[in-house]
Amino acid sequence: MGSRTLQDIRSLHWPLPPHLVLILHFTAGEAPDNSEAMRNTLLSMLATLMCTLAACIDVTPMSGFDLEKAAGKWYMVGFATNAQWFVNHKAGMKTGTAMLVPTAGGDLDLSYANLNSDGTCWRMTHLAKKTETPGRFTFRSQVWNNENDMRIVDIVYDDYALVHTIKTKDGVSEVLNKLYSRTLEVNPAIQLKFRQFSLETGILADNIVFLPQNAECPEV
Repeated sequence: MGSRTLQDIRSLHWPLPPHLVLILHFTAGEAPDNSEAMRNTLLSMLATLMCTLAACIDVTPMSGFDLEKAAGKWYMVGFATNAQWFVNHKAGMKTGTAMLVPTAGGDLDLSYANLNSDGTCWRMTHLAKKTETPGRFTFRSQVWNNENDMRIVDIVYDDYALVHTIKTKDGVSEVLNKLYSRTLEVNPAIQLKFRQFSLETGILADNIVFLPQNAECPEV
């Protein structure tokens, strides 16, 4: 782990427990025994703890959420997660679209689409079920075989939406933050808000990405 990563973690706005502080010192080269094997073991422990701590942060949906006003097409312009799949693929990711369609019962049909470099389209759909808390939805992904707890943290209905999701599979939780926009151009102040929120929910600075623009998939 480099010094930049350590600094990012120490700068978070939530307290670190003593056992995580100890691991940070070890991985920063501050331990008496600085062997490579120990460092690798501690890095693995740190990654697990970061996911667990981030998932335990109680992120509350915005008050007064209006599902009907949130309906329609959004561009997915920002992504932030420490998940390994994202770390491996973030360099090649580009903007996609999300369609939010409220159901008669108050649930939410989610449809995602991304245009691939070969001209094909990647698509995924979910039916997100409402909860007792407005702005909070849950769904199971058949594609990734995980449980999703999604919360609309902040939204200006004709401008942007900040969405926080806790993904859990086999007892392990990961945090994914998304920044939606009604247009492909995003105000720098909104980007800063997304970055700060992601850091506060345990995302490392290098894993907060604003996606380059991409053409859209044809409508189906």
